Amino acid sequence: MIKIGSIKGDVSEIEANAYKNYMAKQHPEITSGTLDIKADGDEVELTLTADPVRFERIRRITGYLVGTLDRFNDAKRAEEADRVKHSANQEGAD
Repeated sequence: MIKIGSIKGDVSEIEANAYKNYMAKQHPEITSGTLDIKADGDEVELTLTADPVRFERIRRITGYLVGTLDRFNDAKRAEEADRVKHSANQEGAD
């Protein structure tokens, strides 16, 4: 949800909400952020800042998709520790 941050200048609450709805339609990819409004006479400057997107790294380890190893039991932790890790920069590869 886009929130209204700072409002500078003569902007009513109805106008601010109209600007918020306008920016939400113009940028549907931004689902959470802050809209700052700066009005100077007939000129209005709108600055939409998206909130950072939190993500978790998912990887495939020993046949399971996991983010962290904290839920693995001792056997799975040992299996992960014993696996062969490959590198993209291998010497001698043609």
